Amino acid sequence: MAHGSKYKVAFRRRREGKTNYANRIKLIDLDTYRLVVRLSNANVIVQIIGVGTNGDETLVSAHSKDLQKIGWLGGLKNTSAAYLTAYLCAKRALKQGIEDAVLDIGLKSSTKGSKVFAALKGAVDAGLNVPHGESVLPDEDRITGVHIVEYAKLLDEEGLKKQFSQYLSKGLQPVDLPDHFETIKNKINNEA
Repeated sequence: MAHGSKYKVAFRRRREGKTNYANRIKLIDLDTYRLVVRLSNANVIVQIIGVGTNGDETLVSAHSKDLQKIGWLGGLKNTSAAYLTAYLCAKRALKQGIEDAVLDIGLKSSTKGSKVFAALKGAVDAGLNVPHGESVLPDEDRITGVHIVEYAKLLDEEGLKKQFSQYLSKGLQPVDLPDHFETIKNKINNEA
Protein backbone atom coordinates (compact mmCIF):
# COMPACT_ATOMS: atom_id res chain seq x y z
CA MET A 1 0.00 0.00 0.00
CA ALA A 2 1.62 3.21 -1.21
CA HIS A 3 1.28 6.35 0.80
CA GLY A 4 1.84 9.54 -1.14
CA SER A 5 1.54 13.13 -0.21
CA LYS A 6 -1.95 14.37 0.51
CA TYR A 7 -0.91 17.85 -0.62
CA LYS A 8 -2.66 18.97 -3.78
CA VAL A 9 -1.20 21.73 -5.95
CA ALA A 10 -3.69 24.53 -6.67
CA PHE A 11 -4.51 25.56 -10.22
CA ARG A 12 -1.94 27.89 -11.75
CA ARG A 13 -4.26 30.94 -11.95
CA ARG A 14 -5.16 30.46 -8.28
CA ARG A 15 -1.48 30.25 -7.30
CA GLU A 16 -0.83 33.45 -9.26
CA GLY A 17 -3.67 35.18 -7.42
CA LYS A 18 -5.70 35.74 -10.60
CA THR A 19 -8.77 33.53 -10.14
CA ASN A 20 -10.87 32.41 -7.20
CA TYR A 21 -12.47 29.30 -8.67
CA ALA A 22 -15.05 28.86 -5.90
CA ASN A 23 -16.48 32.34 -6.57
CA ARG A 24 -16.19 31.88 -10.31
CA ILE A 25 -18.26 28.68 -10.31
CA LYS A 26 -20.99 30.44 -8.30
CA LEU A 27 -21.09 33.27 -10.83
CA ILE A 28 -21.17 30.99 -13.86
CA ASP A 29 -23.96 28.88 -12.36
CA LEU A 30 -26.20 31.96 -12.25
CA ASP A 31 -26.54 31.70 -16.06
CA THR A 32 -26.54 35.46 -16.51
CA TYR A 33 -24.17 38.12 -17.76
CA ARG A 34 -21.35 39.34 -15.53
CA LEU A 35 -20.40 42.98 -15.04
CA VAL A 36 -16.64 42.57 -14.67
CA VAL A 37 -14.75 45.47 -13.08
CA ARG A 38 -10.96 45.38 -13.14
CA LEU A 39 -8.71 48.10 -11.74
CA SER A 40 -5.07 48.31 -12.79
CA ASN A 41 -2.42 50.75 -11.59
CA ALA A 42 -3.23 53.09 -14.48
CA ASN A 43 -6.73 52.30 -15.83
CA VAL A 44 -10.22 50.96 -15.23
CA ILE A 45 -11.70 48.25 -17.43
CA VAL A 46 -15.40 47.34 -17.32
CA GLN A 47 -16.82 44.48 -19.38
CA ILE A 48 -20.05 42.57 -19.81
CA ILE A 49 -19.13 38.91 -20.13
CA GLY A 50 -21.32 35.95 -21.00
CA VAL A 51 -20.55 32.26 -20.77
CA GLY A 52 -20.19 30.71 -24.22
CA THR A 53 -19.61 27.14 -25.38
CA ASN A 54 -15.86 27.78 -25.70
CA GLY A 55 -15.48 29.79 -22.49
CA ASP A 56 -16.12 33.38 -21.56
CA GLU A 57 -17.18 35.79 -24.28
CA THR A 58 -16.71 39.53 -23.87
CA LEU A 59 -19.87 41.10 -25.26
CA VAL A 60 -19.36 44.75 -24.32
CA SER A 61 -16.29 46.55 -23.07
CA ALA A 62 -15.28 50.03 -21.95
CA HIS A 63 -11.83 51.21 -20.96
CA SER A 64 -11.03 54.39 -19.08
CA LYS A 65 -8.94 55.45 -22.12
CA ASP A 66 -12.26 55.63 -24.00
CA LEU A 67 -13.12 58.56 -21.72
CA GLN A 68 -10.16 60.52 -23.09
CA LYS A 69 -11.61 60.15 -26.60
CA ILE A 70 -14.83 61.75 -25.33
CA GLY A 71 -12.87 64.61 -23.74
CA TRP A 72 -12.21 63.50 -20.14
CA LEU A 73 -9.28 65.45 -18.68
CA GLY A 74 -9.23 63.84 -15.23
CA GLY A 75 -7.32 60.78 -14.07
CA LEU A 76 -7.94 57.37 -15.64
CA LYS A 77 -7.90 55.32 -12.43
CA ASN A 78 -9.78 57.45 -9.91
CA THR A 79 -13.31 57.04 -8.54
CA SER A 80 -14.83 59.39 -11.13
CA ALA A 81 -13.18 57.47 -13.98
CA ALA A 82 -14.44 54.14 -12.56
CA TYR A 83 -18.00 55.51 -12.46
CA LEU A 84 -17.87 56.99 -15.96
CA THR A 85 -16.25 53.91 -17.52
CA ALA A 86 -18.97 51.65 -16.10
CA TYR A 87 -21.61 54.19 -17.15
CA LEU A 88 -20.27 54.05 -20.71
CA CYS A 89 -20.11 50.24 -20.69
CA ALA A 90 -23.69 49.95 -19.40
CA LYS A 91 -24.99 52.33 -22.06
CA ARG A 92 -23.27 50.21 -24.72
CA ALA A 93 -24.74 47.04 -23.17
CA LEU A 94 -28.27 48.47 -23.16
CA LYS A 95 -27.87 49.28 -26.87
CA GLN A 96 -27.18 45.58 -27.46
CA GLY A 97 -30.23 44.51 -25.45
CA ILE A 98 -28.36 43.45 -22.30
CA GLU A 99 -30.37 44.66 -19.33
CA ASP A 100 -29.24 42.48 -16.39
CA ALA A 101 -25.87 41.46 -14.96
CA VAL A 102 -24.22 40.42 -11.71
CA LEU A 103 -21.15 42.18 -10.36
CA ASP A 104 -17.84 40.32 -10.65
CA ILE A 105 -15.05 42.09 -8.73
CA GLY A 106 -12.53 39.25 -9.08
CA LEU A 107 -10.04 39.07 -6.24
CA LYS A 108 -10.56 42.69 -5.09
CA SER A 109 -11.77 42.99 -1.52
CA SER A 110 -15.26 44.42 -1.25
CA THR A 111 -14.58 47.62 0.65
CA LYS A 112 -17.56 49.92 1.16
CA GLY A 113 -17.35 53.01 -1.07
CA SER A 114 -14.42 51.71 -3.16
CA LYS A 115 -13.80 52.31 -6.87
CA VAL A 116 -15.34 48.92 -7.69
CA PHE A 117 -18.61 50.06 -6.17
CA ALA A 118 -18.32 53.45 -7.89
CA ALA A 119 -18.25 51.45 -11.13
CA LEU A 120 -21.30 49.49 -9.95
CA LYS A 121 -23.15 52.76 -9.30
CA GLY A 122 -22.19 54.00 -12.76
CA ALA A 123 -23.65 50.90 -14.39
CA VAL A 124 -26.82 51.07 -12.30
CA ASP A 125 -27.29 54.80 -12.97
CA ALA A 126 -26.97 54.11 -16.71
CA GLY A 127 -29.92 51.71 -16.46
CA LEU A 128 -28.32 48.27 -16.08
CA ASN A 129 -30.02 45.97 -13.58
CA VAL A 130 -27.35 44.81 -11.12
CA PRO A 131 -28.36 43.42 -7.71
CA HIS A 132 -26.66 45.35 -4.91
CA GLY A 133 -27.10 46.94 -1.52
CA GLU A 134 -27.18 50.74 -1.36
CA SER A 135 -24.88 50.81 1.68
CA VAL A 136 -21.77 49.82 -0.31
CA LEU A 137 -22.02 52.63 -2.86
CA PRO A 138 -19.77 55.71 -2.50
CA ASP A 139 -21.26 59.16 -1.86
CA GLU A 140 -22.26 61.25 -4.86
CA ASP A 141 -19.76 63.95 -3.77
CA ARG A 142 -16.94 61.43 -3.91
CA ILE A 143 -17.93 60.23 -7.38
CA THR A 144 -18.26 63.72 -8.88
CA GLY A 145 -15.06 65.02 -7.26
CA VAL A 146 -16.52 67.52 -4.76
CA HIS A 147 -14.06 66.23 -2.13
CA ILE A 148 -11.18 67.13 -4.49
CA VAL A 149 -12.55 70.66 -4.89
CA GLU A 150 -12.72 71.08 -1.11
CA TYR A 151 -9.14 69.86 -0.76
CA ALA A 152 -7.90 72.10 -3.59
CA LYS A 153 -9.44 75.16 -1.91
CA LEU A 154 -7.26 74.52 1.15
CA LEU A 155 -4.01 74.65 -0.84
CA ASP A 156 -1.96 77.68 -1.78
CA GLU A 157 -0.74 78.25 -5.37
CA GLU A 158 2.45 76.22 -4.84
CA GLY A 159 0.60 73.31 -3.22
CA LEU A 160 -2.00 73.34 -5.98
CA LYS A 161 0.70 73.04 -8.67
CA LYS A 162 2.39 70.24 -6.75
CA GLN A 163 -0.72 68.15 -6.01
CA PHE A 164 -2.64 68.69 -9.26
CA SER A 165 0.11 69.04 -11.87
CA GLN A 166 -1.46 66.43 -14.16
CA TYR A 167 -4.88 68.13 -14.10
CA LEU A 168 -3.33 71.55 -14.67
CA SER A 169 -1.13 70.30 -17.55
CA LYS A 170 -4.32 69.09 -19.32
CA GLY A 171 -6.03 72.45 -18.74
CA LEU A 172 -8.38 71.28 -15.99
CA GLN A 173 -8.61 73.29 -12.80
CA PRO A 174 -9.37 71.03 -9.79
CA VAL A 175 -12.31 73.27 -8.81
CA ASP A 176 -13.92 72.58 -12.22
CA LEU A 177 -13.88 68.79 -11.78
CA PRO A 178 -17.60 68.30 -10.82
CA ASP A 179 -18.77 70.39 -13.80
CA HIS A 180 -16.36 68.54 -16.12
CA PHE A 181 -17.69 65.23 -14.76
CA GLU A 182 -21.28 66.22 -15.62
CA THR A 183 -20.22 67.38 -19.09
CA ILE A 184 -18.63 64.00 -19.87
CA LYS A 185 -21.65 62.14 -18.45
CA ASN A 186 -23.94 64.16 -20.75
CA LYS A 187 -21.69 63.40 -23.74
CA ILE A 188 -22.00 59.67 -22.96
CA ASN A 189 -25.80 60.05 -22.81
CA ASN A 190 -25.86 61.88 -26.14
CA GLU A 191 -23.74 59.23 -27.86
CA ALA A 192 -25.86 56.37 -26.52
